Amino acid sequence: MWVPQSFWRKCAGRSRGSDRKLLMAALRRRKTHVNYCNLWRENFVIARNLIVLAGLVFLTGCSLAAPESRATAELKDRNGNTVGRAVLRESSGGVTLRLDVKGLTPGLHAVHVHAVGKCEGPAFTTAGGHFNPAGKKHGLKSSDGAHAGDLPNMLIAKDGSGRFETKTDAITLKSGATSVFDSDGSALVIHVGVDDYTTDPTGNAGDRAACGLIVAGGD
Repeated sequence: MWVPQSFWRKCAGRSRGSDRKLLMAALRRRKTHVNYCNLWRENFVIARNLIVLAGLVFLTGCSLAAPESRATAELKDRNGNTVGRAVLRESSGGVTLRLDVKGLTPGLHAVHVHAVGKCEGPAFTTAGGHFNPAGKKHGLKSSDGAHAGDLPNMLIAKDGSGRFETKTDAITLKSGATSVFDSDGSALVIHVGVDDYTTDPTGNAGDRAACGLIVAGGD
């Protein structure tokens, strides 16, 4: 059924007498009394409500999603100078650790999560051994490893700076057996040497060059 353009003005409340006559004539020809204005308005309201409902479902889903857990560590060297900062973020798949440092010796350095959240210089032995709640052997290449705190080596440039990023599912920032926030906390340690990924218990990584307590929160 063809309806004059003036029909839509009528639906919007702006019809004139001539428009009304045209509409009624069209309806009589089709022998129907369907109220097209009301039908259009009802369909519009239904569509609008569906859009609003979809938006609410989307927002509710976002609000119910698990929040991202975060932690930070400020690393200091043997002299108490701040030489780096680490940011840890946990999402699906594990914990991503990003570490930015300066003032270290060039070359490869071992990086580990240690079992105690205590960094007393100059040797940082208060941080204990590697974080190892499962009691495994050391080494990312060990058949009996690795420690939960074992991480890849970090490369330091000639100017003493470095940027390091890795992801691990061996630790968590939440509660649980592999949480770095257990009763005595945990620390992030950079060693003076390279981790050979096999030798137990330290990978022959040498002394500890920098240490930072892992603290919940941060950016």
